[in-house]
Amino acid sequence: MSNANTLVILDFETTGLSPNQGDRAIEIGAVRLVNGEITAEFQQLMNPGKRVSSFIEDYTGISNYMLKEAPPCSQVMSDFVDFIGDDNLIAHNASFDKRFLEAELTQISTSYSGKFSCSLLLARRVFQDAPSYSLGNLIKHLGISTAGAYHRALFDAQVTAKLWLALIEEIQQKTQLDNVPFTLIEKIVKTPKKSVSALFAQY
Repeated sequence: MSNANTLVILDFETTGLSPNQGDRAIEIGAVRLVNGEITAEFQQLMNPGKRVSSFIEDYTGISNYMLKEAPPCSQVMSDFVDFIGDDNLIAHNASFDKRFLEAELTQISTSYSGKFSCSLLLARRVFQDAPSYSLGNLIKHLGISTAGAYHRALFDAQVTAKLWLALIEEIQQKTQLDNVPFTLIEKIVKTPKKSVSALFAQY
């Protein structure tokens, strides 16, 4: 049974909001957690084959010049599939990253075998008193120290990993479980907020 503290946490930077509108990934960052420790990292810019807008350049700090030198998406995504292996995946606001992951993998006729869950949906249920569920605000709310700039993929993945471990710790305290199975994460995320404490009480 897979534990929730052994998985891959990932983050994409992209040319826009929707792969259905032709948007592409321009950077991926990921960290592998094994028993709650970061054991490996993956970071790579990728050339989407088109120019990015000045808004995206400003937002991410990733310029068209940087992307011109980067390997194509197909090469980076092929390497990334090797990196994730069979691991389960996490992202903050995962529906966004999942769409891009699946769109980019479709381009190279491949897929991934793990489950994909969301730290934002989990945080909404576990930290119900947080004023906001953006990554930066959650980290501030929990008093977790970070050094770096948001909206670069590896930094966001590293910070999401810190948030994820804080979530797991909180679930352990509420359930008295030594190990939190990934199946429990999937259950919590689908549970209405008002019913979460009853779910924890079952343990």
